[in-house]
Amino acid sequence: MPFKSFVAHAFTPVAIRAHAPRSPGVYGISSAKEWIYIGEAEDIQNMLMTHLSDGNSLLMARHPTGFVFEMCHPAMRAARQDRLVMEYEPICNRSWDQHQSGARDRKQG
Repeated sequence: MPFKSFVAHAFTPVAIRAHAPRSPGVYGISSAKEWIYIGEAEDIQNMLMTHLSDGNSLLMARHPTGFVFEMCHPAMRAARQDRLVMEYEPICNRSWDQHQSGARDRKQG
């Protein structure tokens, strides 16, 4: 099931402050070419600003231009994020999963 509201906003500090709620939910970050990352947070606005300020991250290296979000109950966030990740297959979620798997393999080895 796609994002409930697909109104995209610019991935800029002004747009984030104007449109992203300081509430729990899930969010997606994209460029014109691809879905970059889908996450969940207790405070959507704060998390988007955190991503935006991390200029050296893999996410920012993909040149994000927009974001979408939906508020949801904290108990449902992780499951909703997982469903959206499976549907949209954002590049940074796949890279993060591979990075985490590699770290576990190195610790076990």
